[in-house]
Amino acid sequence: MGHRTLEQLRTMVDEVNGQLLKLISDRAALVKEMGEVKERQGVPKFDPAREKEMLDVLVAANPGPFDAAAIRHIFKEIFKVSMELQGQSHRKQLLVSRKKQAEDTVIEIKGVQIGGNRSFMVAGPCSVESREQLREVGRALKEEGVPMLRGGAFKPRTSPYDFQGLGVKGLKLMREVADEFGLLAVSEIVDPATIGIAADYLDVIQIGARNMQNFELLKAAGESKVPVLLKRGLAATMEEWLHAAEYVVSRGNTQVILVERGIRSYEKWTRNTLDISAVPLIKQESHLPVLVDVSHATGRKDILLPCAKAALAAGADGVMVEVHPNPPTALSDADQQIDIPQFRKLYREIRDSGLFKL
Repeated sequence: MGHRTLEQLRTMVDEVNGQLLKLISDRAALVKEMGEVKERQGVPKFDPAREKEMLDVLVAANPGPFDAAAIRHIFKEIFKVSMELQGQSHRKQLLVSRKKQAEDTVIEIKGVQIGGNRSFMVAGPCSVESREQLREVGRALKEEGVPMLRGGAFKPRTSPYDFQGLGVKGLKLMREVADEFGLLAVSEIVDPATIGIAADYLDVIQIGARNMQNFELLKAAGESKVPVLLKRGLAATMEEWLHAAEYVVSRGNTQVILVERGIRSYEKWTRNTLDISAVPLIKQESHLPVLVDVSHATGRKDILLPCAKAALAAGADGVMVEVHPNPPTALSDADQQIDIPQFRKLYREIRDSGLFKL
């Protein structure tokens, strides 16, 4: 047998490449099917013992010229992309996924649009303290054209000795003041048993960072059909955040607004670390509206404006900010709340920045 030419060898390599591609594709189809079976059976997708067994068999059967280390490396890469394929297959099934719904979800509440081609602001005190406090803030929101009043009636505090909120009385005050000034009312709910009562007083139910994975609360919110504002958890991944939203949407409530509010890190100069990259990534992966809570994300009044602009530039549908008539006397989060003149200045600068879509 004579020597094969370079062109002959290249042709043979191309043929082998085609065979490898078909075999890898066949393997991928099997892996996807295995992932679906594992999902139904509740079996973990990654099985390290199974991977070791496969690698050992392949190394033992290796005819060369690759050495054992090369064989392990090649097949580990194949196993790795196979696991990623299983994960992608699972994400495609999420109702909140952009793959399930290409167009943006636009939520309309009493004529107010959240998402789409309009920017949105939510503002109000951290905690509901009194009718007078809420009325002062509500009047300012109405005068500036900000449509949604926020205020905490139930406050999940880190310390059990801190102010825990006025409870149902706070919800009633929210409704009274919102109706007086023609605003929408949003407040945090922490107990599934309170969802029914909240629906009588609120236009939007907030599920806070500490309750993002309170699954019974998420289910109850999904069954309530009241729009839900879902904050990202203190150390939640974006995938966990979207799965929390899926709990609500899968129960029939498609009106979910996601809120990036900063994540916990080692940084001490800010209350949390604003994950600005989460905005374009979540907008890319999901069709749900996204807001950024710049007050909780930073805990600082002096950088609210640039952070709000950054959020809007990154694609956020709006921003959230805490406002109090007299922040030094606030019963919670006094340091990060701005007063009413500061709120007016902040909102006007955001509105006039060219980033706020009117």
